[in-house]
Amino acid sequence: MNTGQNLYKKAKKLIPGGTMLLSKRPEMFLPEIWPSYYSKAKGFEVWDLDGNRFIDMSIMGIGTNTLGYGNEEVDSVVLEAVKMGNMSTLNCPEEVYLAEKLIEINPWADMVRFARSGGEANAIAIRIARAASGKDGVAICGYHGWHDWYISTNLNDGDGLASHLLPGLDTAGVPKNLKNTVFPFQYNQFEELLNIVNTQQIGVIKMEVLRNFSPENNFLDKVRTLATERSIVLIFDECTSGFRETFGGIFQKFNIEPDMAMFGKTIGNGYALTAVVGKREIMEAAQKTFISSTFWTERIGPTAALKTLEVMQKLKSWEIITTKGAKMIEGWKKIAVENNVIISISGIPALASYNFNHVDALKFKTLVTQEMLKHGFLASTNFYASVVHDDSCFEQYFDHLNNVFKEISFCVQELKSINELLDGPVCHIGFSRLN
Repeated sequence: MNTGQNLYKKAKKLIPGGTMLLSKRPEMFLPEIWPSYYSKAKGFEVWDLDGNRFIDMSIMGIGTNTLGYGNEEVDSVVLEAVKMGNMSTLNCPEEVYLAEKLIEINPWADMVRFARSGGEANAIAIRIARAASGKDGVAICGYHGWHDWYISTNLNDGDGLASHLLPGLDTAGVPKNLKNTVFPFQYNQFEELLNIVNTQQIGVIKMEVLRNFSPENNFLDKVRTLATERSIVLIFDECTSGFRETFGGIFQKFNIEPDMAMFGKTIGNGYALTAVVGKREIMEAAQKTFISSTFWTERIGPTAALKTLEVMQKLKSWEIITTKGAKMIEGWKKIAVENNVIISISGIPALASYNFNHVDALKFKTLVTQEMLKHGFLASTNFYASVVHDDSCFEQYFDHLNNVFKEISFCVQELKSINELLDGPVCHIGFSRLN
């Protein structure tokens, strides 16, 4: 029995796309077989609707739960906030305390605006930055959400988001008059960015600090210098990368400071809270435009974030998850070498992934998910580390994964047919950024 799949069939008739998030669609993992829904999540474990327990060695809530599911310290303050009232005609004081904390973590910044999702935070940052610069043009590198301003990149000539999000992404519903307002550039390609700035009216540069590789030839320094010289607002999107290698933005590693930065995912440990942090002269431009939302004022998000940041700082969680991620990477490499299977590994350790260098890569990925699921693991070809993943998790995971790689090795040698090993359809192609 697969109650989750049955419910998902109903969902596809009621919800466009079946789920609210592309990355959680069952087709991205194991079409027609993936359990789809959970009844309970705690630590590194997830229970489906049929009571089956799984060890989550995959995306941990799409990278939201670096402290594990249901962290008791965070949950306890949230429950207390609920008892005291989550919403009121008056504002919750926690948003002020959280703003103070984020400015303490980011001493280059002076002001903060809050939202509840990464897409919202990105849209807020763009609105403020455009208001501050007085220019509409935006140069982008990386993934920055689903809003019109970003997807309008594909209205330009060419498939601009092919290397940032998905190839052939449709712009249906995006106003055509946004064409040539957002211009993509490739990471480490400074001359490409410089050409955009020289030929377009660029007021904003927005980018992920790290993607699948590190900066080369002082790339980030050059971007910072260019933005300063041309009075361009430089925004670092840290919704995914923040608090994974440092206590704050990963840009700290390179001694580069942006004018604005967004943080999300990790800072609420599963509770909805995102933040736009910036310099006063930029952020004050928010007063010249309209940015407002009822549910940005609820209490749970900032309450959870305050406690999450406290626990992170106490544990030095970013060091722990980086170490665990590095352990995963070494395990993947060892298993691949032992089975003569060629893989490519990408991403920072805490957000690592691998791809099979083979024409049947997607089929191999599907087999990994299929067979690991049979042994009680939620797994694919990526790993979002949390502080709660322990040695037992890794030992069991590597033991079973090694057996899957043996089967894949037979397929590579054409001693077995991958098609005969699969129990259902092949998984769909996702999109890549840090992972």
